[in-house]
Amino acid sequence: MNENIEGKTSKGLGLHARRVIAYAVLILLTIFCLIWFYILLINSTRSNSELKRGFSMLPSTYLFTNWKSLMHGTLPVFNGMFNSILVSVSSAVLCTYFSTLTAYAIHAYDFKGKKAIATFILAVMMIPTQVTALGFLQLIGKMGLDDSFIPLIVPAIAAPVTYFYMIQYMESTLPLAIIEAARIDGSGEFRAFNSIVLPMMKPAIAVQAIFTFVSSWNNYFTPALVLHTDTKKTLPILIALLRGADFLKFDMGQVYIMIAFSIFPVVVVYLCLSKFIVGGVALGGVKG
Repeated sequence: MNENIEGKTSKGLGLHARRVIAYAVLILLTIFCLIWFYILLINSTRSNSELKRGFSMLPSTYLFTNWKSLMHGTLPVFNGMFNSILVSVSSAVLCTYFSTLTAYAIHAYDFKGKKAIATFILAVMMIPTQVTALGFLQLIGKMGLDDSFIPLIVPAIAAPVTYFYMIQYMESTLPLAIIEAARIDGSGEFRAFNSIVLPMMKPAIAVQAIFTFVSSWNNYFTPALVLHTDTKKTLPILIALLRGADFLKFDMGQVYIMIAFSIFPVVVVYLCLSKFIVGGVALGGVKG
């Protein structure tokens, strides 16, 4: 009897020790993840001369001074914010909807060449954006779409990575019997997709919407090639222009306050959709 009690006690202590270690590791990882945001906010409150003297963990008093300097500068900051929101939101909506639609077509239908098409879509994932950049610029130049948002938004429809995630999620959570039942009841394909499939795919759509939004928001390469007018440029381009200012006009305090300003919409989008991340990632994995 005593041995059983001692065994249960040792097991309880072992579980408690593992829990303490797990929480300690999670706290440490959280600190490592958030320390950079703290540094960014602290540096946003410091002047250019203070930043040159070195790092400090304590905030300064130049937050509003840096903000006023940024607003009265030559860069159209609010235009850049609007442009980034327009491109990122449009890309996220188109990418998630059409990628889900493509995954639905591959998942729900049996047709000749199905495996070849699925393999081809995955093969496109291996092609870097830089490889196709020159041909892409020539194409939009011939179509008269240079210096516009269309080349940044419409190509988001073809997103192999998002398709791959969606097809894995569907194979885990979307029984074909539900689709067959909807067809028997007389539902059209698009109605079944919009009324049945999309609500069931909501966690996966939310996860991919976050990833696509952040990817489009942080994208510098393609917008820098396509956009030429200052009022049409997105925030990453404006931040690069601010960092590339000449020695007399360079102000690191403005750079930090602009970076802090630029991440605010990303934080808002994450907070709105974060409740879907854990469930979406867990259910969207490949079934073992």
